[in-house]
Amino acid sequence: MKRSRGQQEAELMAVASELIQEYLAWAAKAEAPTLSAIEEEVLRVRQRLGERMASVVIEGQEARQLVEAPACPQCGAGMRYKGQKASDVESCVGCLRLERGYYYCAACQSGFFPPG
Repeated sequence: MKRSRGQQEAELMAVASELIQEYLAWAAKAEAPTLSAIEEEVLRVRQRLGERMASVVIEGQEARQLVEAPACPQCGAGMRYKGQKASDVESCVGCLRLERGYYYCAACQSGFFPPG
C-alpha cells in the first residue's frame, strides 16, 4: 500500500530527529574533537539519512506488483509474481534495503525486481 506524503514525511522526520540526537550525544561526550572527527561523524549521519530518504521514495513508487506480469528482460517470456522479497541495492547514497515485488522467469530461471 502506498504511503501518503504525510506518512513519508513523518517517517523521515523521525529518522532525522533520531540521527540528530545521536550526533548531539556524540558531540557532548567527544572531548575536543578534531575537525576530521567532526567531519567523519557528520558524513556518517548524512549517509544514514540519505539511505533512508532514498528507500522511502523508492518504496513509495508502488512497484510492488504490476497489473500485468512483465516480460523477462533476458528471454522475453512472461514472468510470474512470487511475492514481496527484500533486496539490498548499492546506490550512490549507500546500501539500500528495499522490499519490492519479485518476479521469476521459469524459462531462463532468472529473477527480476521492477522497475529494473
